[in-house]
Amino acid sequence: MGEITADLIIHAYAQGIFPMAETATSTDVYWVDPEMRGIIPLDQFHLPRKLARTIRKAPFEVKTDTAFIKVIEGCAAVMTDKGRQETWINDQIIGLYAQLFDQGFVHTVECWQDGELVGGLYGVSIGGAFCGESMFHRVTDASKVALAYLVARLKVGGYCLLDTQFITPHLSQFGALEIPRYDYKMRLAQALEIDGDFYSLGRDAGPETILQSLTHTS
Repeated sequence: MGEITADLIIHAYAQGIFPMAETATSTDVYWVDPEMRGIIPLDQFHLPRKLARTIRKAPFEVKTDTAFIKVIEGCAAVMTDKGRQETWINDQIIGLYAQLFDQGFVHTVECWQDGELVGGLYGVSIGGAFCGESMFHRVTDASKVALAYLVARLKVGGYCLLDTQFITPHLSQFGALEIPRYDYKMRLAQALEIDGDFYSLGRDAGPETILQSLTHTS
């Protein structure tokens, strides 16, 4: 495979393609264009009642875009106690997405507790599409809270597509579903015509604002 650059990755996302590594120790990456694509329809996001109660209690300080390297390293960590034996995030992926973060294409949602990063997620934002890459948690519900905050931010910011790449049981509980590649690329083309604003919600939105944003249009 030829040299992969940050610019090439953004071009690939606009075509519905994304890069992965085989393992954390792989020295190369490959392109992925799944026949079936996972998405969470933003207007059909399901917020479990238990998670809503957790958000209202505000157990975490939720931040955006303050600790990209810590977030991606958390996503890349092998956590045998949580069933994660391998990761597709290698050093090349980390370096490339760090460049994209510096360029404003990559965003994070982070959950902090007592000054420690205990969960979060990151993804690529292009137009009105947000392509979720990975999430992690070290404290119960931290990644779920990060996802809820992300969805609220995307809804307020005018996004129309939340791409999860693949479907997992974890994501299914929030309304994630699979659609064929052709349908995904049609939705992506529509999303690229939109200028989503990741910061329209504000960086310091509190729990009640988040909950109102999640339920306002559902």
